[in-house]
Amino acid sequence: MTLATFAAGCFWGVQARFDAQPGVIQTTVGYMGGHLDNPDYKAVCTDTTGHAEVVQLEFDPSVVDYRQLLQLFWQLHDPTTLNRQGPDVGSQYRSAVFFHSEEQQQQAEAMKQQLQQQSPRPIVTQIVAAGSFYEAEEYHQKYLAKQGLPSCHL
Repeated sequence: MTLATFAAGCFWGVQARFDAQPGVIQTTVGYMGGHLDNPDYKAVCTDTTGHAEVVQLEFDPSVVDYRQLLQLFWQLHDPTTLNRQGPDVGSQYRSAVFFHSEEQQQQAEAMKQQLQQQSPRPIVTQIVAAGSFYEAEEYHQKYLAKQGLPSCHL
């Protein structure tokens, strides 16, 4: 199994979409990219910890490759809005690819460049090395499924 980590706004809808992708074995929502150890949702929502809401997934590369996951990531949100997705505003809702290998970094940068050539607006997606992953509180895990909701604003 291989890891991938993406930030594309509120993690509830992003998790639900990746859960539906064949080859994705497990998804976990959490926080990455900040400066506070062991942040919780309340702290991240202050927009002062530097963390993004992320979905970390384990996938089987013999079923789905990283490029396909990147394509889904960019389809899930608007990568041209800085620190905002739909009604959610703040750096915790930024667009980011947290890469786990040089190969993931290269693929993400190449795809971002390709998308930029097709977009009249700047693609603001950050491509940065994965750091410490802090799992979100249990009530956030599979939130939409627990609430019986098919999707959110995504």
